[in-house]
Parts: sequence; C-alpha cells; structure tokens
Amino acid sequence: MSPNRYTPRMSPSIALQYLLPQKTLSRIVRAATRCTWSPWKNFLIARVLKRYRVDMSEAAQRDPFAYPSFNAFFTRALKPGARHAGGGQSAVLCPADGRISQAGRITHGRILQAKGREFTVAELLGDGDAAEAYHDGHFVTVYLSPRDYHRVHMPLGGELIETVHVPGRLFSVAPAPVAQIPNLFARNERLICHFDGAHGPFAVALVGAMLVSGITTVWHGHEVPPYAAHVVRSDWRGRGVKLARFAEMGRFEMGSTVIVLLPKGCLLRAGLMPEMPVRVGQRLGHFPKP
Repeated sequence: MSPNRYTPRMSPSIALQYLLPQKTLSRIVRAATRCTWSPWKNFLIARVLKRYRVDMSEAAQRDPFAYPSFNAFFTRALKPGARHAGGGQSAVLCPADGRISQAGRITHGRILQAKGREFTVAELLGDGDAAEAYHDGHFVTVYLSPRDYHRVHMPLGGELIETVHVPGRLFSVAPAPVAQIPNLFARNERLICHFDGAHGPFAVALVGAMLVSGITTVWHGHEVPPYAAHVVRSDWRGRGVKLARFAEMGRFEMGSTVIVLLPKGCLLRAGLMPEMPVRVGQRLGHFPKP
C-alpha cells in the first residue's frame, strides 16, 4: 500500500501555487526587500511587526526602523547571550528558531513530511549513494515563520565536505502546503550541506520556498539565487571549513525550513511533536558515549 495513500483535499489557494511564476515573484521580492528608501522599507517592517508580533527585545538592534533595509531587519542578529547551547558536546542542537514540522526515525530510507506524506532521503539529497549514510538514522524538520530569528546554526560541530544546490520549485513551506503538496521538500530548490563530525556524517538541508529571496552561508556568501538549472556540487574537502557546534552557518532571507539528517546511533529526545516551538541551541537529542 502506498505510504502517501492519505491525500487531503488541496485547497484552491494551494493549487494556485502550481500556476504562479514562483521564481519571478521571488526575484521581485528580493529586490523589494533590499530597497533602502525609508518610507518603503519602514512600511514593510511595520506590516510584519504588526501581523506576526515580532519580538525585538532579543535583537542586537532593538529599533526595527534603524535597519537600512527590510532584508537587514529580517536577518537581524541577536544580542549576545540570547541563545545558549544545551547539553554536552554529544548533544544535537536545534539549528533554528521556529516550530517542529516533523521529527523521528528514517524508516526504509523515508522521511515523514506530514500525515500520510513521505519522501525519501535520496530524493531530498538528490543522491542515492549519499542517502546510505542515514540508513536507520533520524531527521528533524524545523519550520521558520516570518516572526522568527532567521539565522541557522550548527546542530553539531563538523567539517564541511560538500554542498549540493538542487534545483526545484518554490512552493510555500507553511503547514497547509506541507500537508497537501506531495514530496514538497524534495521538490523545492534547496542547498544540502554535508558535514563530517565526531559521530560520523550529518547533513543540513536549507529548503527554499515561495518568496524566499535568498540563502547565504558563512563560508561562501550568497548561494541562492542564482536559481540552479541543474544540480551544482561544490567540493569543500580539505579547504578548512570547520564550524563549531552552535556556530552560525547561514541564513534565510525570508522564512523557510531546515532539515537535519543524523546517522544511526543518535537518540532524539522524547516529545518532539509537530508544532512544538523550538529555539536555536535547544537540545534535540544526543549520541551515547562509546
């Protein structure tokens, strides 16, 4: 029986996403959010503050209108000490502020997207061989809403081995589309970051989405756009890109989703349920001592 046998009825608004010029809209948003004209950028900032009740008390710059552009406001840094790394060096940390979309074991190479919807690790990574490292491993998917801190941090310490920019669509990654669009995370444009750590390989997938106008990393800068026409692999072996657990690794310029893949042997903490709020540095699990 098909694992995707449960198929909730698709709403008209989500069906419309198949027809929209997703990347053209995202390019327009990219330009609009970088505009430094004060009336425009302050208008955008005010709309988001009101609609999403953004908490500025933890920001390094607490005045939202002091940022030179909406993008600078959206990717704002937090003040020192606003987040802490939980657990010891064997702890797996939450990479982003947001909410758990799904978390659990990778079963028969498949990841749970939503009730009745699954996709494979190979589809997500765009590489069947790389997927073998996560046989019987675990995954954690974190959704970032527009109100959240949008910098992504390392769940574990590790050395960057390879990045893979996988081309795709830009469907919204809000809860409703995730529940209704098959294989959404394996269909959207994404940047896969492969690391080697003390407990073996792990991967962090930065998934693009509707109106998400950029993904950047601390080792390379802008990664998306440009949007890929084909799979683009970048070999970082031996180039000395080593990041400590809890260190910033990248950021989204608008909200999206982070998926962490962990090898066999990791133990996720109990109670990681869908819609559970999480914060950067929160302990998601650990690797037992040898």
